[in-house]
Amino acid sequence: MPISNISKQFGNAVRSRRIASGLSQEKLAEKAGLHPNYIGKIERGVRNATLDVSNRIARALKVGLPELIEEAQQRRSNAKK
Repeated sequence: MPISNISKQFGNAVRSRRIASGLSQEKLAEKAGLHPNYIGKIERGVRNATLDVSNRIARALKVGLPELIEEAQQRRSNAKK
């Protein structure tokens, strides 16, 4: 089953926030208690993150999960235009 566009946009939002925070994938993974390869797959839209994983990533980025999801939805809306 293909990954949805919202998952890709969520990954883009994670990548954007990670870079803006000055974190490497490895450092973000460490803070979130995840494997760096998993972070990379989420950022590329290859993996669909669960709510638990999404929340762990948001907390590691020091942002609320709703804010991260909203950013992904905005990216999705902008991509449709």
